[in-house]
Amino acid sequence: MFVTRLISGIIIVILALGFTIAGGYPLALVLCIVSAIGLFEFYRATGVKKAEPKINALEVVGFWGMLVYYVILMSPAAEQFLLLTLISLLILLMFVYVFSFPKHTAGEVMAAFFGIVYVPVMLSFIYLTRMLPYGNYIVWLIFISSWMNDTCAYCTGMLIGKHKLAPKLSPKKSIEGSVGGVIGAAIVAGLFAYFVVEQAVTNQVITWSFVLIGAVGAVVAQIGDLAASAIKRNYDLKDYGKLIPGHGGILDRFDSVIFTAPMIYFLAVIFISIQ
Repeated sequence: MFVTRLISGIIIVILALGFTIAGGYPLALVLCIVSAIGLFEFYRATGVKKAEPKINALEVVGFWGMLVYYVILMSPAAEQFLLLTLISLLILLMFVYVFSFPKHTAGEVMAAFFGIVYVPVMLSFIYLTRMLPYGNYIVWLIFISSWMNDTCAYCTGMLIGKHKLAPKLSPKKSIEGSVGGVIGAAIVAGLFAYFVVEQAVTNQVITWSFVLIGAVGAVVAQIGDLAASAIKRNYDLKDYGKLIPGHGGILDRFDSVIFTAPMIYFLAVIFISIQ
Protein backbone atom coordinates (compact mmCIF):
# COMPACT_ATOMS: atom_id res chain seq x y z
CA MET A 1 0.00 0.00 0.00
CA PHE A 2 2.82 2.40 0.89
CA VAL A 3 4.64 1.69 -2.38
CA THR A 4 1.44 2.25 -4.39
CA ARG A 5 0.77 5.50 -2.55
CA LEU A 6 4.37 6.63 -3.06
CA ILE A 7 4.36 5.91 -6.81
CA SER A 8 1.01 7.65 -7.25
CA GLY A 9 2.28 10.63 -5.29
CA ILE A 10 5.41 10.91 -7.44
CA ILE A 11 3.34 10.80 -10.64
CA ILE A 12 1.01 13.51 -9.31
CA VAL A 13 3.98 15.72 -8.39
CA ILE A 14 5.55 15.26 -11.84
CA LEU A 15 2.28 16.14 -13.60
CA ALA A 16 1.74 19.12 -11.30
CA LEU A 17 5.27 20.33 -12.04
CA GLY A 18 4.87 19.97 -15.78
CA PHE A 19 1.52 21.72 -16.21
CA THR A 20 2.23 24.41 -13.63
CA ILE A 21 5.50 25.29 -15.36
CA ALA A 22 3.68 25.39 -18.69
CA GLY A 23 0.98 27.70 -17.32
CA GLY A 24 -1.52 29.35 -19.65
CA TYR A 25 -4.10 27.28 -21.53
CA PRO A 26 -2.53 23.86 -20.74
CA LEU A 27 -2.74 24.56 -16.99
CA ALA A 28 -6.29 25.92 -17.27
CA LEU A 29 -7.38 22.88 -19.29
CA VAL A 30 -5.93 20.43 -16.75
CA LEU A 31 -7.52 22.35 -13.87
CA CYS A 32 -10.86 22.21 -15.69
CA ILE A 33 -10.57 18.42 -16.09
CA VAL A 34 -9.48 17.96 -12.46
CA SER A 35 -12.34 20.22 -11.35
CA ALA A 36 -14.86 18.20 -13.36
CA ILE A 37 -13.74 14.97 -11.72
CA GLY A 38 -13.69 16.58 -8.29
CA LEU A 39 -17.14 18.09 -8.79
CA PHE A 40 -18.49 14.70 -9.85
CA GLU A 41 -17.02 13.16 -6.68
CA PHE A 42 -18.55 15.89 -4.54
CA TYR A 43 -21.98 15.62 -6.17
CA ARG A 44 -21.94 11.84 -5.74
CA ALA A 45 -20.92 12.16 -2.09
CA THR A 46 -23.55 14.77 -1.18
CA GLY A 47 -26.44 13.22 -3.07
CA VAL A 48 -26.71 15.79 -5.86
CA LYS A 49 -25.71 12.93 -8.15
CA LYS A 50 -28.43 10.30 -7.78
CA ALA A 51 -27.86 6.56 -7.76
CA GLU A 52 -29.51 6.03 -11.13
CA PRO A 53 -27.30 6.66 -14.18
CA LYS A 54 -29.57 9.39 -15.58
CA ILE A 55 -28.12 12.87 -15.09
CA ASN A 56 -30.37 15.46 -13.43
CA ALA A 57 -30.83 19.18 -14.01
CA LEU A 58 -28.77 20.25 -10.99
CA GLU A 59 -25.78 18.33 -12.34
CA VAL A 60 -26.26 19.82 -15.81
CA VAL A 61 -26.21 23.35 -14.41
CA GLY A 62 -23.23 22.54 -12.21
CA PHE A 63 -21.03 21.03 -14.91
CA TRP A 64 -21.96 23.49 -17.65
CA GLY A 65 -21.49 26.31 -15.17
CA MET A 66 -18.02 25.01 -14.34
CA LEU A 67 -17.14 24.92 -18.04
CA VAL A 68 -18.41 28.45 -18.64
CA TYR A 69 -16.50 29.66 -15.59
CA TYR A 70 -13.21 28.32 -16.96
CA VAL A 71 -13.84 29.73 -20.42
CA ILE A 72 -14.43 33.17 -18.91
CA LEU A 73 -11.44 32.69 -16.60
CA MET A 74 -9.14 32.50 -19.63
CA SER A 75 -10.71 35.51 -21.37
CA PRO A 76 -9.47 39.12 -21.09
CA ALA A 77 -12.76 40.10 -19.43
CA ALA A 78 -12.40 37.58 -16.60
CA GLU A 79 -12.39 40.10 -13.73
CA GLN A 80 -15.64 41.73 -14.85
CA PHE A 81 -17.63 38.55 -15.46
CA LEU A 82 -16.51 35.87 -12.97
CA LEU A 83 -18.74 37.14 -10.16
CA LEU A 84 -21.63 37.57 -12.59
CA THR A 85 -21.10 33.95 -13.69
CA LEU A 86 -21.41 32.66 -10.12
CA ILE A 87 -24.52 34.72 -9.41
CA SER A 88 -26.08 33.51 -12.67
CA LEU A 89 -25.34 29.91 -11.70
CA LEU A 90 -27.06 30.39 -8.36
CA ILE A 91 -30.12 31.85 -10.10
CA LEU A 92 -30.19 28.93 -12.56
CA LEU A 93 -29.97 26.40 -9.74
CA MET A 94 -32.85 28.11 -7.93
CA PHE A 95 -34.78 28.10 -11.23
CA VAL A 96 -34.36 24.31 -11.38
CA TYR A 97 -35.33 24.02 -7.72
CA VAL A 98 -38.51 26.07 -8.11
CA PHE A 99 -39.81 24.59 -11.37
CA SER A 100 -39.01 20.97 -10.54
CA PHE A 101 -40.30 21.18 -6.96
CA PRO A 102 -40.40 18.91 -4.99
CA LYS A 103 -37.97 16.75 -6.97
CA HIS A 104 -34.90 18.34 -5.35
CA THR A 105 -34.44 19.34 -1.73
CA ALA A 106 -33.03 22.69 -0.59
CA GLY A 107 -30.01 20.80 0.75
CA GLU A 108 -29.27 19.35 -2.70
CA VAL A 109 -29.49 22.79 -4.32
CA MET A 110 -27.16 24.29 -1.71
CA ALA A 111 -24.75 21.40 -2.17
CA ALA A 112 -24.84 21.89 -5.95
CA PHE A 113 -23.83 25.55 -5.64
CA PHE A 114 -21.35 24.94 -2.83
CA GLY A 115 -19.67 22.26 -4.94
CA ILE A 116 -19.08 24.76 -7.77
CA VAL A 117 -17.36 27.18 -5.40
CA TYR A 118 -15.58 24.50 -3.38
CA VAL A 119 -13.99 22.68 -6.32
CA PRO A 120 -13.73 24.56 -9.66
CA VAL A 121 -13.61 28.11 -8.30
CA MET A 122 -11.14 27.40 -5.51
CA LEU A 123 -8.86 25.34 -7.78
CA SER A 124 -8.94 28.06 -10.45
CA PHE A 125 -6.78 30.19 -8.15
CA ILE A 126 -3.84 27.99 -9.11
CA TYR A 127 -4.22 29.43 -12.62
CA LEU A 128 -4.81 32.96 -11.31
CA THR A 129 -1.71 32.74 -9.10
CA ARG A 130 0.36 31.45 -12.01
CA MET A 131 -0.75 34.47 -14.04
CA LEU A 132 0.49 37.00 -11.46
CA PRO A 133 3.76 38.87 -12.08
CA TYR A 134 6.43 36.25 -11.32
CA GLY A 135 3.59 33.82 -10.75
CA ASN A 136 5.86 31.06 -12.08
CA TYR A 137 7.57 31.32 -8.67
CA ILE A 138 4.68 32.31 -6.40
CA VAL A 139 2.46 29.44 -7.54
CA TRP A 140 4.78 26.92 -5.90
CA LEU A 141 3.78 28.29 -2.51
CA ILE A 142 0.41 26.59 -3.04
CA PHE A 143 2.02 23.16 -3.24
CA ILE A 144 4.68 23.88 -0.62
CA SER A 145 2.00 24.98 1.86
CA SER A 146 -0.11 21.92 1.10
CA TRP A 147 2.18 18.99 0.43
CA MET A 148 5.25 19.98 2.48
CA ASN A 149 2.94 20.74 5.38
CA ASP A 150 1.41 17.29 4.98
CA THR A 151 4.81 15.58 4.90
CA CYS A 152 6.29 17.54 7.81
CA ALA A 153 3.15 17.15 9.90
CA TYR A 154 3.16 13.39 9.33
CA CYS A 155 6.84 13.00 10.26
CA THR A 156 6.57 15.26 13.32
CA GLY A 157 3.42 13.53 14.49
CA MET A 158 5.01 10.11 14.14
CA LEU A 159 8.06 11.21 16.16
CA ILE A 160 6.63 13.32 18.99
CA GLY A 161 2.87 13.53 18.48
CA LYS A 162 0.96 13.05 21.76
CA HIS A 163 -1.94 15.51 21.88
CA LYS A 164 -4.85 14.96 19.49
CA LEU A 165 -5.69 17.86 17.16
CA ALA A 166 -9.23 16.85 16.12
CA PRO A 167 -9.89 13.35 17.54
CA LYS A 168 -13.44 13.06 16.20
CA LEU A 169 -12.41 13.95 12.63
CA SER A 170 -8.88 12.60 12.29
CA PRO A 171 -7.67 10.61 15.31
CA LYS A 172 -4.12 10.25 13.96
CA LYS A 173 -3.45 13.99 13.65
CA SER A 174 -1.69 15.64 16.59
CA ILE A 175 -1.11 19.21 17.72
CA GLU A 176 2.63 18.57 17.57
CA GLY A 177 2.30 17.35 14.00
CA SER A 178 0.23 20.40 13.10
CA VAL A 179 2.89 22.76 14.45
CA GLY A 180 5.62 20.76 12.71
CA GLY A 181 3.76 21.01 9.42
CA VAL A 182 3.45 24.79 9.67
CA ILE A 183 7.10 25.23 10.62
CA GLY A 184 8.26 22.82 7.90
CA ALA A 185 6.23 24.55 5.18
CA ALA A 186 7.49 27.97 6.32
CA ILE A 187 11.13 26.81 6.25
CA VAL A 188 10.83 25.25 2.80
CA ALA A 189 9.05 28.36 1.49
CA GLY A 190 11.82 30.54 2.91
CA LEU A 191 14.59 28.40 1.43
CA PHE A 192 12.84 28.41 -1.94
CA ALA A 193 12.56 32.19 -1.84
CA TYR A 194 16.14 32.77 -0.72
CA PHE A 195 17.92 30.38 -3.08
CA VAL A 196 15.63 30.56 -6.12
CA VAL A 197 13.25 33.53 -6.19
CA GLU A 198 15.59 36.27 -4.97
CA GLN A 199 18.16 35.18 -7.54
CA ALA A 200 15.65 35.87 -10.30
CA VAL A 201 13.93 38.93 -8.86
CA THR A 202 16.50 41.67 -8.40
CA ASN A 203 16.32 44.47 -5.80
CA GLN A 204 13.70 42.63 -3.77
CA VAL A 205 13.94 41.04 -0.32
CA ILE A 206 10.94 38.72 -0.30
CA THR A 207 12.14 35.72 1.71
CA TRP A 208 10.22 36.71 4.84
CA SER A 209 7.08 37.28 2.80
CA PHE A 210 7.38 33.72 1.49
CA VAL A 211 7.94 32.42 5.03
CA LEU A 212 4.82 34.20 6.28
CA ILE A 213 2.69 33.11 3.35
CA GLY A 214 3.99 29.55 3.59
CA ALA A 215 3.07 29.38 7.29
CA VAL A 216 -0.41 30.85 6.83
CA GLY A 217 -0.95 28.60 3.83
CA ALA A 218 -0.02 25.55 5.91
CA VAL A 219 -2.58 26.47 8.58
CA VAL A 220 -5.26 26.87 5.92
CA ALA A 221 -4.17 23.59 4.31
CA GLN A 222 -4.84 21.76 7.57
CA ILE A 223 -8.30 23.33 7.80
CA GLY A 224 -8.95 22.16 4.24
CA ASP A 225 -7.87 18.64 5.09
CA LEU A 226 -10.07 18.51 8.19
CA ALA A 227 -13.01 20.08 6.32
CA ALA A 228 -12.84 17.33 3.70
CA SER A 229 -12.76 14.74 6.50
CA ALA A 230 -15.81 16.34 8.14
CA ILE A 231 -17.79 16.23 4.88
CA LYS A 232 -16.90 12.56 4.37
CA ARG A 233 -17.94 11.69 7.92
CA ASN A 234 -21.25 13.51 7.47
CA TYR A 235 -21.95 11.28 4.47
CA ASP A 236 -20.35 8.13 5.94
CA LEU A 237 -17.56 7.90 3.34
CA LYS A 238 -14.00 6.66 3.63
CA ASP A 239 -12.80 8.23 0.37
CA TYR A 240 -14.35 10.42 -2.30
CA GLY A 241 -13.25 8.00 -5.01
CA LYS A 242 -10.68 5.46 -6.19
CA LEU A 243 -9.13 7.29 -9.14
CA ILE A 244 -5.67 7.70 -7.59
CA PRO A 245 -4.25 4.41 -6.22
CA GLY A 246 -3.34 4.72 -2.57
CA HIS A 247 -4.86 8.18 -2.24
CA GLY A 248 -8.53 7.87 -3.16
CA GLY A 249 -10.23 10.44 -5.35
CA ILE A 250 -9.25 13.86 -6.62
CA LEU A 251 -10.76 15.53 -3.56
CA ASP A 252 -8.85 13.21 -1.24
CA ARG A 253 -5.54 14.32 -2.77
CA PHE A 254 -6.35 17.99 -3.41
CA ASP A 255 -8.42 18.75 -0.29
CA SER A 256 -5.73 21.02 1.16
CA VAL A 257 -4.74 22.56 -2.19
CA ILE A 258 -8.37 23.64 -2.64
CA PHE A 259 -8.04 25.86 0.43
CA THR A 260 -4.46 27.06 -0.02
CA ALA A 261 -4.80 28.18 -3.67
CA PRO A 262 -7.07 31.23 -3.07
CA MET A 263 -5.29 32.08 0.20
CA ILE A 264 -1.86 32.11 -1.45
CA TYR A 265 -3.21 34.23 -4.31
CA PHE A 266 -4.59 36.96 -2.07
CA LEU A 267 -1.65 36.93 0.35
CA ALA A 268 0.73 37.22 -2.62
CA VAL A 269 -1.19 40.21 -3.96
CA ILE A 270 -1.07 41.86 -0.54
CA PHE A 271 2.47 41.10 0.64
CA ILE A 272 4.61 40.51 -2.44
CA SER A 273 5.49 43.43 -4.65
CA ILE A 274 7.45 42.02 -7.58
CA GLN A 275 6.35 43.93 -10.62
